[in-house]
Amino acid sequence: MSPIRERTRSEVRQAREAKRAHAASLGVDEAFVDHMVETFYGVVRDDDLLGPIFAERIEDWPAHLARMKGFWRSILFNSGEFSGNPMQKHMAIPGLGQRHFSRWLALFYDTLRTLERDPEGTSLVAARARSIADSLLTGIAVRRDGLSGSNAGKDLPHA
Repeated sequence: MSPIRERTRSEVRQAREAKRAHAASLGVDEAFVDHMVETFYGVVRDDDLLGPIFAERIEDWPAHLARMKGFWRSILFNSGEFSGNPMQKHMAIPGLGQRHFSRWLALFYDTLRTLERDPEGTSLVAARARSIADSLLTGIAVRRDGLSGSNAGKDLPHA
């Protein structure tokens, strides 16, 4: 392997570890992610608006939760363990719109506040969740409405 390539790999590993260490210093570690995902999706499954959407699509909840834990570890720690296309999955859901993403965020923020270890950790995870919701909603709106949908997520709630 070339020295440049090895240095790049080393820098990526260091950046990944720094991201993980920063999150852990705020109480956001793997155990937190596991508990957050389990708690959040328990709430989602019981929600009148979101529960039916998930019930129609998720047959194997343990597998889905494992996948979501990997997703959140990838988002929060840059673990690189998640592969998939969340945009494609969400675009395939007819009628999915702002009210769904706003509700998803409200439930997510409530879950974070319930599990909070450190307000900065809550803010870190909440900001990533909002960014994801904004990205998905905007992608759906642009596909549906063209460029006029490019600001679709601007009114989504903040934590």
